[in-house]
Amino acid sequence: MKLVFAGTPEVAVPSLTVLAGTDHEIVSVITRADAPLGRKRTLTPSPVAQAATERGYPMLKTNRLDAEATDIISALQPDLGVIVAYGGIVREPLLSVPRLGWINLHFSILPRWRGASPVQRAVLAGDELTGAAVFQLVPELDAGAVFGSFSRPVGAHSTSGILLEELSHSGADLLLRVVDELAAGTAVAVPQTGEVTLAPKLVREDARIDFGRPAASVYSHIRGVTPEPGAFTTVNGAVLKLLEVAPSALEPHLPAGTILQLDKTVLVGTQTEPLVLLRVQPAGKTAMTANDWWRGVGAESVTAS
Repeated sequence: MKLVFAGTPEVAVPSLTVLAGTDHEIVSVITRADAPLGRKRTLTPSPVAQAATERGYPMLKTNRLDAEATDIISALQPDLGVIVAYGGIVREPLLSVPRLGWINLHFSILPRWRGASPVQRAVLAGDELTGAAVFQLVPELDAGAVFGSFSRPVGAHSTSGILLEELSHSGADLLLRVVDELAAGTAVAVPQTGEVTLAPKLVREDARIDFGRPAASVYSHIRGVTPEPGAFTTVNGAVLKLLEVAPSALEPHLPAGTILQLDKTVLVGTQTEPLVLLRVQPAGKTAMTANDWWRGVGAESVTAS
């Protein structure tokens, strides 16, 4: 089949890679425009753009799938559109351009967590399971019938970044299976059933940690926003990024938000038991161990807020 592939971040690259290794013809790769990255704000191609360039695929870089993009894609006469974390909405008439429409690999067990941040929201909510689904794209957000899905445990200590990386590979295998079934005419889509929950995009303030909640909830919050937008708190008025934390085997009573060192372990209090700070990043500095940071604090204890 003639495929149009739309994707942008690193989690979409495994899907492009598996499709590239088949007899299906990728007639165009659509990705978002180069974006400024780093302190020097250097314009940088997306991970999907870099992968497409390595393979010599024709590419359309655009942040909007508008009339011009629709005309370009229509001229290619694709059989199927495949979208994985592109970062834009496919609307009519583009939705109907491919002969078989568009399918979307989404990293959740639909209809739970429809939206831009499904894995992050699953971890934040303390879900026991996450997964992926390939569904038919329709005008309503992530509401189309599902061709295939799988689930897996979230795990007690996985961050959303770790889960997304793992799901990007197993999800790519699922996507390939569905594409092959569509090509063979054997694909069957099942309407979504169950309670719908939404996963709107996370913003920076969503990553501010409230230590006044139970330790399990705080731990889920930190894991859910790691690595993006990045968990943080403030200490003495300065931002402190929380790069890695862990449950504590020590159980001293600490007021919520109180940070101190005990037995060479840096602890932060919650509503219940404390958590261990392992790696942090103070404002304007590089990442470091919590013990290295603590040596520069110069106080018996400080309060995170």
